[in-house]
Amino acid sequence: MTRDAFYFVKGRVWFYILAPTGGNTMWSRRSFLRLAGSATGAAFAMRSYGIAEVEAATAAVAERTPEEVAADESYWREIQFAFTLDRTLINLNNGNQCPSPAVVHEACKRYMDWSNQAPVYHRGMIERNIEMARRRLANEFGADPEEIAITRNASESLQIAQMGLDLKPGDEILTTEQDYGRMLTTWDQRARRDKIKVTRIDFPCPTTQADLLKRFETAITLQTKVLHFCHITNQSGQLFPVRDLSRLARQRGIVTIVDGAHAMGHFPYKLRDLEMDYYGVSLHKWLLAPLGTGLLYVRRDRIAQTWPLQAAPERRDTDIRKFEEIGTSPAATKAAINEAIAFQQAIGIERKAARLRYLTLRWANELKKSPRIRLHSSLEPGQTWGLAVVSIEGVDSNKLVTHLMDKHRIIVTAVGHENIKDPKMSYRGLRITPNIYTPLEEIDTFVEAMLAVAKNGLPA
Repeated sequence: MTRDAFYFVKGRVWFYILAPTGGNTMWSRRSFLRLAGSATGAAFAMRSYGIAEVEAATAAVAERTPEEVAADESYWREIQFAFTLDRTLINLNNGNQCPSPAVVHEACKRYMDWSNQAPVYHRGMIERNIEMARRRLANEFGADPEEIAITRNASESLQIAQMGLDLKPGDEILTTEQDYGRMLTTWDQRARRDKIKVTRIDFPCPTTQADLLKRFETAITLQTKVLHFCHITNQSGQLFPVRDLSRLARQRGIVTIVDGAHAMGHFPYKLRDLEMDYYGVSLHKWLLAPLGTGLLYVRRDRIAQTWPLQAAPERRDTDIRKFEEIGTSPAATKAAINEAIAFQQAIGIERKAARLRYLTLRWANELKKSPRIRLHSSLEPGQTWGLAVVSIEGVDSNKLVTHLMDKHRIIVTAVGHENIKDPKMSYRGLRITPNIYTPLEEIDTFVEAMLAVAKNGLPA
């Protein structure tokens, strides 16, 4: 016998109700509403939560400071409704890829479905609409739309700059030992191919922006043509003085390439204020956009003299879109960037950054009380938000990652850097990156697990 099913909406909640089996399944409107309003019956509730609901929740706290909102669990519980997550796991490795809010994920699927109906037609229509994403990215992050290329990730963005510069044998690239491995590999390949020189400076973690500026200034030579550095390192969360380094470089005729993979959508700033020449981002990190979306910023006066990674016609030499020439590719992921921007705007980047810092300070301030626990990231205001590195003396970080997962279902990653010549530069630890959907109970579970290991060690 088939069972009758009924749907209704009450507030922002969809109810799905199955009629009882057997007997007469003819329901009156009164009996249906009585069941719907009661706490009994076979009812399944699914909350539909999108940008409008986030905007409404934010409007209710609009008169409060970001720091006050950061500690308001009622507000952030509302934000958590916007995500579809596996709550059997505690994900503290959002620095790899952040889950998108449901509204972004659903938009991506919707664009994919639309494209699939008649790909040659609908994909083309969506690709035309991607210009809206370009304009919104430029507006949100402070740039000219004609300086913004939409790519697949930070690595692709940065490699466009790295491989697109005309360099000759003997030209020097000045970077750091703690830059992203893929980018260092790219420079090493250019060194083998083009006989350029790659110099890597090192620094302790944490350090100051003044120290970083001095280290770069001291290392610059007459052969230095490029400064390549992170806005925030993926290894320790160290913040770099981007504008000061860019100004130093420009005064000496040196190009600047900045890895912003862990910065954009993480805390507030404007691209134009940083004054660098190139800036690469993975939007599927802190902006919460679909996987496989990135951004490349190129100063307008650098576009014409930069070769695209894949060939583009000469007529596009001065067009930022030449850097997007990759052949046939999904348009749906790029189109859904619009929803990711709208979601961030509904919260506000200042509130988002304050919440990330609040979560980090909650675990870091507790763990640093233990004499065996070391922090490798600065907790000073304006230096750390949602990314910090911690270790336990005498405990192997890789084994600690396995323990936290097996025992507590906590997802973290081990990071670090080894300098044989200068051990003071070396460190190893766990990179902890919560997100705005992370409840305090998950942070506290991580703290308890770490303190237990600091006290008792890892189980045999």
